[in-house]
Amino acid sequence: MRISALNRKLLRDLRAMAGQATAIALVLAAGMTMWVMYLSNFQSLERSQRAYYERQRFADVFANLKRAPEPVAARIAAIPGVARTETRVVADVVLDVPGLDEPASGRLVSVPADRRPALNDLYLRSGRWIAPGRPDEVLASAAFVDANGFRVGDRVGAIINGRWRDLEIVGVAMSPEYVYSIRPGEIIPDDRRFGVFWMERRALAAAFDMEGGFNDVALKLAPGTQVDEVIARLDDLLERHGGLGALPRELQPSHWILESELQQLRSMGVAVPAMFLLVAGFVLNVALNRALTLQRPQLAALKALGYRNDELAWHYMKWALAIAAAGALLGVAAGAWLGAQMTDLYAQYFSFPETAYHVSPAVALGALAASLATAAAGAWSAVRRAVRIPPAEAMRPEPPARYRRSLIERPGIRERLGTAMRMILRNLERQPLRALASIVGTAFAGGILLFGFAMVASVDRLIVQQFAVAERQDVTVNFVEPASAAAGHALARLPGVLTVEPQRTVPARLRAGHRHRDLAVTGVGSDARLRRIVGADGRALPVPPEGVVLSSMLAEILGVGPGDEVMLEVLQGSRPHRRVQVSGLVDDALGLSVYMEIDALRSLMREGATLTGAALKTDPAHEEALSRALKALPVVAGVAIKRTVIENFRRTMSENIGLMITINVVFAGIIAFGVIYNAARVSLSERSRELASLRVLGFTRAEISLILLGELVILTALSLPLGAVLGYLMSQAMVKQIESEVYRFQLTIDPSTLAWAALVVIAAAAVSGLVVRRRLDRLDLVGVLKTRE
Repeated sequence: MRISALNRKLLRDLRAMAGQATAIALVLAAGMTMWVMYLSNFQSLERSQRAYYERQRFADVFANLKRAPEPVAARIAAIPGVARTETRVVADVVLDVPGLDEPASGRLVSVPADRRPALNDLYLRSGRWIAPGRPDEVLASAAFVDANGFRVGDRVGAIINGRWRDLEIVGVAMSPEYVYSIRPGEIIPDDRRFGVFWMERRALAAAFDMEGGFNDVALKLAPGTQVDEVIARLDDLLERHGGLGALPRELQPSHWILESELQQLRSMGVAVPAMFLLVAGFVLNVALNRALTLQRPQLAALKALGYRNDELAWHYMKWALAIAAAGALLGVAAGAWLGAQMTDLYAQYFSFPETAYHVSPAVALGALAASLATAAAGAWSAVRRAVRIPPAEAMRPEPPARYRRSLIERPGIRERLGTAMRMILRNLERQPLRALASIVGTAFAGGILLFGFAMVASVDRLIVQQFAVAERQDVTVNFVEPASAAAGHALARLPGVLTVEPQRTVPARLRAGHRHRDLAVTGVGSDARLRRIVGADGRALPVPPEGVVLSSMLAEILGVGPGDEVMLEVLQGSRPHRRVQVSGLVDDALGLSVYMEIDALRSLMREGATLTGAALKTDPAHEEALSRALKALPVVAGVAIKRTVIENFRRTMSENIGLMITINVVFAGIIAFGVIYNAARVSLSERSRELASLRVLGFTRAEISLILLGELVILTALSLPLGAVLGYLMSQAMVKQIESEVYRFQLTIDPSTLAWAALVVIAAAAVSGLVVRRRLDRLDLVGVLKTRE
């Protein structure tokens, strides 16, 4: 196949500008890597989720209650739109895990021994199904088994309704209901200290006096059924049986958190690559503008030979598209590799039987299309301007932009500057737009870096705010059932306990018009010292004597603000309903919360000094003795030790944020290198005759290097403050983008964050300078100084 003359010229140009083309391709590849990595993970997880839910018959509606007789199940099944029902017995217990000093928590869920569950079926990874008549046999959740190194046949101690039992693990299972397995009331998983166990229905019912009854039900709905109508009917039916409010699948804890993560992946897959593509298009425009300026004589010759403007425009557009195609292919390959690593990371937190990572053709083609579109948009204005120059004008070199004396040549300034510095500043002053383009491009790289490092600082701030300012207790204890004040006195007598602060939480439904959310109302004492209401600024908010304080995110969901009224429907005890005023909002960091003065909450419930748990301040020297004592208390449903919670939170966040920081540092470094290298390389091409003349006149290599590289130093220095501003704006936008109901970050940019971002940009500039310096050292003085006719 014969290659046309213009295509041969294109190949020669690309070969001659290989360094610049590679730098631009790498910037595009960085953006496409992020595109493929995030979106392919989103699709892979979503596909695994959808297949798992369908295969294991994941329910559409979930409801907990105190106790209902089994005949009520038939009435539930008769609700219009209900296709299938599954009643169960569910109980939370304290576990004694070998090798673990503190008590762990477990959730027991009943399953039939003679058949598979009709809904929320289990995936049996190893072992066998439980046998009828074996009350101590259980299936254990895979995450708990793996975290503790258990095997089929091992035993775990548990306090079940006040009695010690040894549970034998006969199988390892997974459930769509616990893809993300967390203890009640928590956000971060701790597979070492929380496990789910499935036990024979008759054995579990007998242990908790539930024979002939149930306290949990799951529903599958017929297609097209209105979920809200079914939930309303179900709540009415279960109210007399202590119903705690039915939840649609969207608010089921595991699914809720998984969906939040998927939405963040999809958002990041669009927002982050968009930043990289914006920079890539900008760099490409600058590079092509300068390249076409150097090719003015060639452009004139091609026009004189009869080539039309559209042919020449397409020729130079192909120059940009070829670079974009190379960048896209590299980005797809790198994105697929990094995406597989990210999938392995997600597999540690989301329990799927299998997570097949796959890059769909749509994602790969989308990356190619986005890359080509960016290149075309970046190149179009430069190409359009170049090809419209008349041939006679293009034959002449481009005239200098200005002829007047520059600012630095004025008396009083010139004498204070050396020859090299005057040359550097003169060139910058006479090409302000070109200098600004380099500054802005480098600033974008610094901004992206700043966002990555700011996330690390923001996580640290969240931990301090949540676990040092808001929650100052050492241990949190939750009871199986609401208890009297005597339970608090009993906790105070345990070894190492210094302070006991009672806690009262009540399950409730908060309504505002047609919007509602089911959650727990937390009672906070006016004199609380351990667990307080703390805003984003780190200051504790006083609890109002009346009304409620809402998380700002919850207020946004309900569409209310301070002074508005909401309907508080308690789902426990006498189930009082009362309109209460929103007394304030708090910008808290984790989950959705409703706070109320503890005595006002108890008055609403028409009860005395009832508590559902307590926050403890303890002596670290007695931690082991306290753990043993808490394991032996039958009224305790769960224990959370703050030190362990913080370690787990840090580990989870550092693994997720750490991968993102690494990618940001590498790719932002590529952007900085690409921008600075292109600026230096084109400047060398434009000024090679000037620099060669200086060498002939006796200037050393170091002196002419100072002229060229000194310009890069000034441009890089000027880009750093602008990068800090852009980084702050981008970080604010990205923090808002990834904000969810699960957690929110308060953007934190401290001096160390700015310093690390600046250091990476400076390092990239130094590498660029060294590469250009090598080319400068190999400058062909004779070839450059030849007069071009």
